[in-house]
Amino acid sequence: MTADVARDVAATAIAEELVALLPAGAVLTDPDVVEGMSRDQAAWAPYGRPAAVVRATSTDDVVRVVRACLRHGVPVVARGAGTGLSGGANALDGCVVVSLERMNRVLEINPLERLAVVQPGVVNDVLRETVAEHELWYPPDPASSPWSTIGGNVATNAGGLCCVKYGVTRDYVLQLEVVTGRGEVVRLGRRTAKGVAGYDLMGLVIGSEGTLGIVTEVTVRLRPLPAPAVTVAGFFSSVVDAGDAVRAVSEAGLVPSALELVDRHCLQAVDAWKNMGLSTEAEVVLLGRFDDPGETGEALAEQMVDCFRTAGATWAERSTDEAEAEALFAARRLAYPALERLGPVLTEDVCVPKEQVPEMLARIERIAIRQDIVIANIAHAGDGNLHPLLVTPPGEEAARARAEAAFDDIIADAIALGGTVTGEHGVGLLKRDGLTAELSAEVVEMHRAVKAALDPAHLLNPGKVFSSPPTTTTAYPTGDMS
Repeated sequence: MTADVARDVAATAIAEELVALLPAGAVLTDPDVVEGMSRDQAAWAPYGRPAAVVRATSTDDVVRVVRACLRHGVPVVARGAGTGLSGGANALDGCVVVSLERMNRVLEINPLERLAVVQPGVVNDVLRETVAEHELWYPPDPASSPWSTIGGNVATNAGGLCCVKYGVTRDYVLQLEVVTGRGEVVRLGRRTAKGVAGYDLMGLVIGSEGTLGIVTEVTVRLRPLPAPAVTVAGFFSSVVDAGDAVRAVSEAGLVPSALELVDRHCLQAVDAWKNMGLSTEAEVVLLGRFDDPGETGEALAEQMVDCFRTAGATWAERSTDEAEAEALFAARRLAYPALERLGPVLTEDVCVPKEQVPEMLARIERIAIRQDIVIANIAHAGDGNLHPLLVTPPGEEAARARAEAAFDDIIADAIALGGTVTGEHGVGLLKRDGLTAELSAEVVEMHRAVKAALDPAHLLNPGKVFSSPPTTTTAYPTGDMS
């Protein structure tokens, strides 16, 4: 029997068993439907054909899938909304994809303890809107917040526009319910304000991209709603000048609630798509926000204006038009899908020390010239998290090769400047080589040891981050979940 035939036989067997174990309609095998749920939004990241996609509606559904896959030696790949940009949710040939989108209920909001309990399929903005009814706020806000889910945010430890002041997803997760690679359900973390007993196993799972467990419930910390924001905009003639302004803001001791960079490539692409009237003669726009109340926020905004002007802004002012300010931030969020309309986009996610932001932006410009490709720039500039967007014309293989070379160059330069290969998008498939370049061999082995301890069958999302596809799979006692 050939390997392909053996895989097809295994795929049929696992699909039939899952149909018998799970509620009607939960298991999808139609090739067109499965194809559409086999990958995330990472350009050019490889992906395979799953044996089946399971639309889970409960933790028990996930347990049944994992235990069945253990019996058959079939890998499991968890999927949220599919908004990832690193290939972390991409399928392998013959695997089972577990979609968590239908696990989308907000289970509890506790205003006294300032926490919420949600299922992983809850969309980020839906959670924010729901807790706002209680005058509460969930700060992590990736640009994909209108579409991305909390489970996916946990998987990649997502950040967002507010993280310069408020931190990333890990800073707001109190407790997780997780289905392990053995098909066991465990709770990690705690609901109390403090707790230091034992190792931080919950912290290991956050950002592990589904390689250490499948998250089926998340308890998050909430904050009071912030004061209305004061927005500052600055126009710059180069990304390096804008980078100097970012450094000046930090040197002045200012901590904005957002400090975003958007270049003219992005603004023009959004304008062409949405006709928002945003195009400007400036090469780069910096958008800053302060949510400190009253006169404090206004005074801080004026200090940021001074920083922008000192760093070489061609124009900088505090916004007096809230609608205009919201339009600029909306353009920032729409930059990626707007650029996708121009051709395949390879998205970077490097993070460098704030003092190195100007130099890193200058290096990105030189890489674009050297590799002869268009690189648009958006960035959570206030914390050094840069998102160069490498845009290639559709169907041009030579341009694709140059973009891939530029992708590697950007990673190498970020590491050389004391940075990291990802600030929030995850490693997935696209950044595995970069991660092993960033970390020492000893540290890589520590990561591999954690993976082997928590998922000894290498069942969960194999081939991503540090893990390798399994050569053999050992079955474990699973109990009776049928």
